[in-house]
Amino acid sequence: AQSAILMDANTGVILYAKNIDERLYPASTTKLMTCILAAENSALNETVTFSHDAVFSIELGSSNIGMDENEAMPMEECLYGILVGSANEVANAVAEHIGGSTEGFAEMMNQKASELGCLDSHFANANGLHNDDHYTSAYDLSVIAREFFQNELLAKISGTPTQHFEPSENQPDDFILRTHHKLVTQDYTYEGIIGGKTGYTDKARQTLVTCAERNGM
Repeated sequence: AQSAILMDANTGVILYAKNIDERLYPASTTKLMTCILAAENSALNETVTFSHDAVFSIELGSSNIGMDENEAMPMEECLYGILVGSANEVANAVAEHIGGSTEGFAEMMNQKASELGCLDSHFANANGLHNDDHYTSAYDLSVIAREFFQNELLAKISGTPTQHFEPSENQPDDFILRTHHKLVTQDYTYEGIIGGKTGYTDKARQTLVTCAERNGM
């Protein structure tokens, strides 16, 4: 990681910190903020419809779950698509659904970051695909993560190894998503793991936010 915080799980004391205020590109760890706003501003059974822009504005080859224009899913399934599948087109569709546009949603993201006390963050999109004006810091990500993991549903979804999507009237495909987070899949074991979010772009490189609980902390 380009920046990191290591905290003692028992005392909360920061044991090691490197450039925690440095502004860096978050890649898909951005989606923690996206899902915070989704949870705060929608009901789980709301229908999210995928526009042409939501589907086709993402970079070719970037993370997606193959949604097509005019298909739709409930918000709850969208949250799984974003957090388990890291689906960029799903993040776009949720942004449009809640913010009226991806730009409007980015304004909401920046307002929420300010409310949470983030000092070195600016969001330009809901998915974390590269934009020079889209950045945060390790410290700000920890603040965002603290808010995220206070939501029991979001914490649960971010700790889900696989999720089965079944066909519906508005979405014809049957498929299973598997998270890239190897602590969640237990490819690497870690005591008390709750969940988290991975990310990668060529500019950001590997990014990671993870939460675990030990001894009540």
